[in-house]
Amino acid sequence: MVSETQSPDVIVIGSGIGGLTAAALLQQRGISTLVFEKNPYPGGSCSSFQRNGYRFDAGASVFYGFGENGTSGTLNLHTRIFRKLGVEVRTIPDPVQIHYHLPGDFTVAACYDRHAFLGALADRFPHEAEGITKFYHELDEVYEILSSLPAGSLEDVTHLLSVGASFPLKTVALALKSFRSMGKTARRYIRDEELLHFIDIEAYSWAVQDAVSTPLVNAGICLADRHFGGINYPVGGSGAIPAALCQGIEKFGGTIRYQSEVTEILVDNGVARGVRLADGTEHYARAVISNATIWDTFNRLVTDSRYRVDEKRFLQAPSWFQLFLGVDAAVIPAGFDVHHILVDDWKSYDKLGGTIYFSSPTILDPSLAPPGKHIVHAFVTGEVDQWKQYERGSSAYKSAKEEMAAGIISRTERILPGLSKAVELKVLATPLTHQRYLNRINGTYGPLLKPGQNILQKPQNTTPIKNLFAAGDSTFPGQGVIAVTYSGVSCASYIARRFGKPLDELV
Repeated sequence: MVSETQSPDVIVIGSGIGGLTAAALLQQRGISTLVFEKNPYPGGSCSSFQRNGYRFDAGASVFYGFGENGTSGTLNLHTRIFRKLGVEVRTIPDPVQIHYHLPGDFTVAACYDRHAFLGALADRFPHEAEGITKFYHELDEVYEILSSLPAGSLEDVTHLLSVGASFPLKTVALALKSFRSMGKTARRYIRDEELLHFIDIEAYSWAVQDAVSTPLVNAGICLADRHFGGINYPVGGSGAIPAALCQGIEKFGGTIRYQSEVTEILVDNGVARGVRLADGTEHYARAVISNATIWDTFNRLVTDSRYRVDEKRFLQAPSWFQLFLGVDAAVIPAGFDVHHILVDDWKSYDKLGGTIYFSSPTILDPSLAPPGKHIVHAFVTGEVDQWKQYERGSSAYKSAKEEMAAGIISRTERILPGLSKAVELKVLATPLTHQRYLNRINGTYGPLLKPGQNILQKPQNTTPIKNLFAAGDSTFPGQGVIAVTYSGVSCASYIARRFGKPLDELV
């Protein structure tokens, strides 16, 4: 069944942040876009949902890219994108990125104040004070380079030549740093095993890998920017970001169609022509952008087996078991930080369920909960294999979820005594939930680089199929909201130049 509507220039599969960013920038440039989204709301992992007067973040809650420090370049992307679209996203500064609670009674807050953060580490490890300064300076150098280079596609020769000509020394320096890992760089300066464990959890907090497996460039973006642009929480929750991107798309004439699941990318003689939806309708465009994972794109949506991607080409990140709790506000003491990470034992921090991620965004934005209440969002890594023996909705499935949730709540009472008695609303999500709602293979957090692979080996925006492009966490630079935002900017930049309408620099 062929759609009778006018064909857009670009079809985007999925309304994750990477796809929405690409669509918004293309639409603003006059390149028509049509976004298809399976769910009745946008954002994918960066979305919000409501229950009984509470508005929860479905996933992400630590946000970079909203700084206003006036520098140009690849950082502060959210600020620059929304300025370009003429759309406002109000934010609240968060003074602490993450408060870590680690074995050996080691606690430290990774705060906006760089001097205070490094000072706290030096107080704990006075014998490593010089190494701490040198290592974090390496991250600052990456940040400073990136903040001076204009955003664009690494596959756009014109862009690369322009950047190389304008910033030759910084371009070479960044290229060299792209082959280095965060962990190996740390080991140049630091020997203390406990401190190296901390640097591992700094990486694991967003990359779900240890520091040796984490590219230095990624670390420079996240761990340096917290002291420059800082962490800023969008008023109304994480869903405010995709909502604003959708507003920008529609403002310039684009379309988002919800509850419209793409089941196939239509490929003819190696060229992407459009998509087929679950209702059987076919829609055609000059280009298609997939926001799905690399495995979902080529092993499910593309039916030609010649393009199949080996599931072992990259590591497959785990999924999550999540607790969304509405609690009595009295359980959270005054001065409590929003984001926390809890590790009980260094031997198991990177095992399934070994690290607890915790946030309470109502500390910043009380409007997310009824008066006198707070939100608690806690989650741990998990895999589909732990849950596939259960039938969805069965009593056994519900009991298993409750048992796991009780264990996580009990462990979290290390920093919030009395939490179990303060819970008034509980919503639980397993990896099966992520798989179902996000249309991601095994509910995965996405592909991770194997040890020894460098960041330039991540897939880029182009694919082996002509006119099929990719955005999202399967593409350079990887996981995290600001990273997938960059992938969307890069993808839009490449397509716009191909269409003869190069994007203006984001300022």
